[in-house]
Amino acid sequence: MNIKTMLLTAATLILSSVFAFAQPKVIAHRGFWKTGGSAQNSIASLVKADSIGCYGSEFDVWLSKDDVPVVNHDPIFKGRIMQKSTSKKLAKVRLDNGEPLPTLKAYLEQALEHPGIELILELKSHSTPERETQAAGMIVEMVKKYGLEDRIQYIAFSLHATKEFIRLAPAGTPVYYLNGDLSPKQLKETGCAGLDYNLGVIRKNPGWIKEAHDLGLKVNVWTVNKEKDMEWLIAQGADFITTNEPVMLQELIKKSSDNK
Repeated sequence: MNIKTMLLTAATLILSSVFAFAQPKVIAHRGFWKTGGSAQNSIASLVKADSIGCYGSEFDVWLSKDDVPVVNHDPIFKGRIMQKSTSKKLAKVRLDNGEPLPTLKAYLEQALEHPGIELILELKSHSTPERETQAAGMIVEMVKKYGLEDRIQYIAFSLHATKEFIRLAPAGTPVYYLNGDLSPKQLKETGCAGLDYNLGVIRKNPGWIKEAHDLGLKVNVWTVNKEKDMEWLIAQGADFITTNEPVMLQELIKKSSDNK
């Protein structure tokens, strides 16, 4: 065996070892909200996700009637329609932990105090493509203003919004599509960093994990709350797992790592 062959063999073994011991990263779905003093999509949920060492905190963004990005999941929350309410009216809405419904500005300002956590921003599907383009542009500019471009990842169910983030965000910014109807090859052709699909989609298409990896894409799976599903995805080599039970997932990942 010549030197070149030996070096290639050694490199292959090293890479194989790295991949064999790679473990999924934990993303707290709507932040770490299943704990005292927290609530879904609250600023507290971001802080608490960071406090337990989550890789990322996922959160949802709408554009209010007066063009202010606000953080919330539901299209209608406590009687207010996100897209048809002004930011002033939305600011009066209280989350379940007593916080005011946050603006994206407030959320990003808090994120500056927690530099160790990634921000997984989902733009909700809006009433028109034009509205999604406007929202995506405002979000990208706001993220740039706060110097958070290296910590942001964009996700969306809307293919139009997904493509707009790919177009507007700096090159290399991870953008993922959520809807589950495109193959890994189609996602790569679109310019996505990978797939971010519901567990049910991955269960039906388990080969997509390897296919995505072979194409150089990442794999995130949501929303995974049962131990057996977490264990299966750990074994399958998912890169990220989004969950409402981040502590449980962290414990299973540690257990898996200890057993290798």
